[in-house]
Amino acid sequence: MKERPIRPCLALVGPTASGKTALALEIARHWPVDIISVDSALVYRGMDIGTAKPNAEEQAQVRHHLIDIRDPLDAYSAADFARDARELIHQIQARGRHPLLVGGTMLYLKALMDGLDELPQADARLRAEIEARAQALGWPALHAELAQFDPASAARLAPRDAQRIGRALEVWHLTGQPLSALWGQARTQHESPLTPKQFISLEPLNRAWLHARIERRFELMLAQGFLQEMQDLRARGDLHPELPSMRCVGYRQAWAWLDALQAQGRSWVDADPSDMIRQGQAATRQLAKRQLTWLRSLPERQCVACDAEDVEHQVLAQVTQAWGPP
Repeated sequence: MKERPIRPCLALVGPTASGKTALALEIARHWPVDIISVDSALVYRGMDIGTAKPNAEEQAQVRHHLIDIRDPLDAYSAADFARDARELIHQIQARGRHPLLVGGTMLYLKALMDGLDELPQADARLRAEIEARAQALGWPALHAELAQFDPASAARLAPRDAQRIGRALEVWHLTGQPLSALWGQARTQHESPLTPKQFISLEPLNRAWLHARIERRFELMLAQGFLQEMQDLRARGDLHPELPSMRCVGYRQAWAWLDALQAQGRSWVDADPSDMIRQGQAATRQLAKRQLTWLRSLPERQCVACDAEDVEHQVLAQVTQAWGPP
């Protein structure tokens, strides 16, 4: 029997709440695909509601990868993703199936497409010292310190971005050079499995349509038990708000709100979450704006209006063009 030629992998990308999950499942109904999640929040176990993770029924319809692979206490980097995704792409294609990358963590996609700068390995002792200083002085103080010798890195980081501030300080102490000076100096070499032409990018014609979906999604999260999910995570006792997992949009705002209630001796059960909801929705809109900005830097992407009535037809037409008829 003649072997089928290996088709290119595709990425279905777009801002949060643009409808990626439903469209990916529709693609899977027509072609033999495995879905590779491109989402820095979906990797964490026990974080289901606040991440809008595909539910058990959806995951049963098609095999998903890189979901529930880390405990919220652990880190998962762009380099980890690029390594795992490349290996999965080869495995899926070897089985005669199509890899479909689905998500909106643009740093992950950039790492997969372009490679990463070669930087020094993490130093556990030094990182512990930096975190101890942050506990004593606060991350804004360390951010100000970073600005003295690496203003370019400090300018792109929020004063409480613990993970990235810590890494920039670590690189400085290990190499004597600012992190910004090392960008692009020595990039890992690999053959990219993706080009911009293989991106199906879901982008709204009307930004208000996306904002309305973001608002509804956050309200639905609350109805599904998001605050109980947060309480369960906090009750573990080993998590804290500076972890990458707890800095995910929604979780960060809910943690701060629950902290404030705890300080007042109040129960979350009877408290009004309106302010937290508004803050979470605003942060999610800002995330969507950053995602769209990154996507629009790829002029060759295959853009589909996610608020169009025939969005499903348009997406399936793009897939047919890449993979041929189902």
